[in-house]
Amino acid sequence: MLKATYKKYTLHFKRPSGTSRGVLTTKETWFLVITDGNKLGIGECGILRSLSIDDRPDYEEKLNWVCENIALGEAALWMQLREFPSIQLGVEMAFQSFKAQDSLVLFPSKFTSGENNIPINGLVWMGTKEYMKEQISQKIEAGFDCIKLKIGAIDFQAELDLLKYIRSEFSADDIELRVDANGAFAIDDALDKLEQLSAYQLHSIEQPIKQGNWEFMAKLCAHTPFPIALDEELLGIIEVSDKRDLLKAIKPQYIIFKPSLIGGFKGTKEWIDLAEELKIGWWVTSALESNIGLNAISQWTYLQNSPMPQGLGTGGLYTNNFESPLEVKKGKIEYNPENIWDLDTIYKNVY
Repeated sequence: MLKATYKKYTLHFKRPSGTSRGVLTTKETWFLVITDGNKLGIGECGILRSLSIDDRPDYEEKLNWVCENIALGEAALWMQLREFPSIQLGVEMAFQSFKAQDSLVLFPSKFTSGENNIPINGLVWMGTKEYMKEQISQKIEAGFDCIKLKIGAIDFQAELDLLKYIRSEFSADDIELRVDANGAFAIDDALDKLEQLSAYQLHSIEQPIKQGNWEFMAKLCAHTPFPIALDEELLGIIEVSDKRDLLKAIKPQYIIFKPSLIGGFKGTKEWIDLAEELKIGWWVTSALESNIGLNAISQWTYLQNSPMPQGLGTGGLYTNNFESPLEVKKGKIEYNPENIWDLDTIYKNVY
């Protein structure tokens, strides 16, 4: 007989991290644990405040409902959690963890055996020009050849100056630059800003305007001087038919998937299948999960066989993350089987 419990855990940033929606100092997450009395399965349910569609007052009530109804099984629970994508992901993780021979090797592969790795982008957070410049230097010294900058919070000219500085030191052949506006551009000047940004040979820009304006986003994608990637635009689009309608209406160059925001692994795979069908590029991004969630997302992402650098953070942002076999070396995330999990700390905090 399966039983389930959940526990809230607050991750603390080593230093405040800025986005166009504000500065983050903590990140809430919930761990879902299922057990039959002999073995455990662990899943992580994490929301991003003000962004996740399941950032709502009845979140823990729904987690409690999942625990009370765990006997329904993974498929039935997933279907009844359509409005709670982060819990969908937590349920998928917990069941996969429970079924696995090793509860933290959910998807065995050449990645988990340490034979292969995943190229990732180095993330530069918003802040003062000096702070962003410092981060850029650190990423380049660490061996990243793909860097993603959050833009849209400081003065736009200062952001252009940062990009100019990078390009004065590193060509597009040396460093791939992605920028993420998190919907910060106004509709009336978005195209002009894209024109100015294009001088710096950028790979792509994520979500230049706020989601929900399909008509104008389609015009931007049709006339942009460099590729646009949809991110927040995918939130709340649940049915496969609606997903297809969005992609056909907007015709983006790329789409970006955060499994905890778009229906877990199953919901993300629906998007991937459509992207492949419509010949749209894509990559997967974590959403500030702890290393428990990042571990599962990285393992699953490896199996999707995307050749592009993924947006998988290392969890190095937090003071109270869990030690894990995940390592970043020369711009790639890898799983070192010789590094063992600190299971005592994990079970103390999640169960």
